[in-house]
This record gives sequence, structure tokens and C-alpha cells, in this order.
Amino acid sequence: MLDEIRHANRDTRVQYAMMILFGSLCILAAFAPLEETVRIATVSTLFGFTAGLWVSHLVQVLRRAVDDRTASQQVRT
Repeated sequence: MLDEIRHANRDTRVQYAMMILFGSLCILAAFAPLEETVRIATVSTLFGFTAGLWVSHLVQVLRRAVDDRTASQQVRT
């Protein structure tokens, strides 16, 4: 898995790093000694960032796959 990450493009590596960062901050905020409403808001926001990055990454991967497939079909024709 680490080998695949090393060979991934820069955008993918940045997205993975940000997902790990925001996910870790989300976990830390969940156990932080904060007022309950502040903790809930913080965890929700950080989880939203993490989920947004994940969805963005999936869209990027799907878009790249569609572009690759379209290019390969055009070469055949």
C-alpha cells in the first residue's frame, strides 16, 4: 500500500495527507476536555472536511478513469 501511495500523483498524496490530518484531529477533538456543544461542533466540522475530501477524491478517481477509458476507445477507432 505504501508503494502505491509513493507512486500516486501529488494531488492524491495531498488528499490522503489531509484526510489523515482532519481524521486525526476529529478523533482528538472527540476526546478533548471541551464543553459538549463545542466538542460536537468541532468534531462535526472536522468530520465534514474529512468526508468532503474523501468524496472529492472519489470524484477525481472516477473522472480520471472515464478520461482514460474515453482515450483508449478513441485510439481503437
